[in-house]
Amino acid sequence: MINLGSVQETMLLPLWGRAVETQKDKPLLVDNKAVSIINSIPYDFTKISKRIRKLSSASWIARSIFFDNKILEFINAHPFATVVNVGCGLDTTFERIDNGYIHWIDLDLPDAIELRKQYFQESERRRLVAKSVFDSSWYEEIPQKDNVMLLVAGVLYYFEETDVRRLFKDIHSYIPSAEIIFDHASKFGIKLSNEQVIKRGGLDESAFLKWGIDDIFEIEKWESYIKVISNMPMFKEFRKNYPFNKRIGMRISDGLKVMSLAHILIS
Repeated sequence: MINLGSVQETMLLPLWGRAVETQKDKPLLVDNKAVSIINSIPYDFTKISKRIRKLSSASWIARSIFFDNKILEFINAHPFATVVNVGCGLDTTFERIDNGYIHWIDLDLPDAIELRKQYFQESERRRLVAKSVFDSSWYEEIPQKDNVMLLVAGVLYYFEETDVRRLFKDIHSYIPSAEIIFDHASKFGIKLSNEQVIKRGGLDESAFLKWGIDDIFEIEKWESYIKVISNMPMFKEFRKNYPFNKRIGMRISDGLKVMSLAHILIS
């Protein structure tokens, strides 16, 4: 069985969610790489499948679709762009959106990258970097500093606000004009996620989420170089794909701003 820290173990949750979605009769997202990993990784996923609520699983699919679309828009405008997958875990976005030209950096802590190397390989255009996002030496891996997008999925929650501010400041220093896409939660959403996802997923309190923000536009007040391009509730564009009884829960979640999806520019 694999041995990961509690925070790193959370990488398995969205991977499992994408695999389950792919195997439905009419999937909203097709991720054959996720299915392949789930079928081969030495981990007991029954504790996830029995405990995770369907709304949580649906959020992982909505998030993946949002990020896929944002990255595709970016690389359509900049075919030779660089995308950095911060806290990549076992994410499979590259397999879904690669245009054959982009440069891709998978960045995560050493134990996560060690596991990732069992299922993903480096290439001329793809690097696996085993470093903390706060280790500024990873910026040297970026081949060119123009047209850079950072994908930060399910990561910022685990930081304190001071850490998020520090990250944005570092990005401004090393790759100005970078665009960042990420998910975030309200303060109520953080509390709810810890109860309904982390605990129900069988993880301990060391994996609890920390950073919550009720109005994402508040980050524009942190520094003048931060600009929010767009922001929307997690299920706004996706709840139409679900039956009425499930849309009720999604509407409530969106109304409470439990989880949202943001696109910002660090100028």
